[in-house]
Amino acid sequence: MEKAIQIDEASSPVSRAIFLAPLFLICHVLEEAPSFVQWVNAHIEPDITTETFLAVNLTGLIITLVIVGMIKMSPSVSSHILAIAWLSFLMPANALIHIAGSVIDRSYAPGVVTAIVFYIPYYFYLLMKIKRSRKVDLSRMIGAAVAGATPMLIHGYRILFLGSRLF
Repeated sequence: MEKAIQIDEASSPVSRAIFLAPLFLICHVLEEAPSFVQWVNAHIEPDITTETFLAVNLTGLIITLVIVGMIKMSPSVSSHILAIAWLSFLMPANALIHIAGSVIDRSYAPGVVTAIVFYIPYYFYLLMKIKRSRKVDLSRMIGAAVAGATPMLIHGYRILFLGSRLF
């Protein structure tokens, strides 16, 4: 049975750092918003709509806020592993898709700047904080990261190389 390690939430480096995740997501969506739908529709059939873009990103923000709340209210090993899985989906996997899209298109893929400037450094910073303050076993961290990132990577592969999407 998993042992819940309780720490003072106010002093937890993870509890403080996790509050940046929604902010970086909002920054990323604001960078994408002007031209992402047009960019992705140039790659896929059937097209997505602006409403789909907004709904997907609102859902992502809600999930991120729930995870932030879980870590703040119950800073357990499980909540930290869930954060790793979700943020692996949201940040480095997403960043890889934006970077690959820019390379493939040889032009700007909407979202690539915030993916590189915010998502990648923040994600690894948070992983270090989780590892240090929660002492989550490295193999569990890697497992959560792979499980979380895989759906986004499949989705990105389908968009960039197959011209289709998962949803």
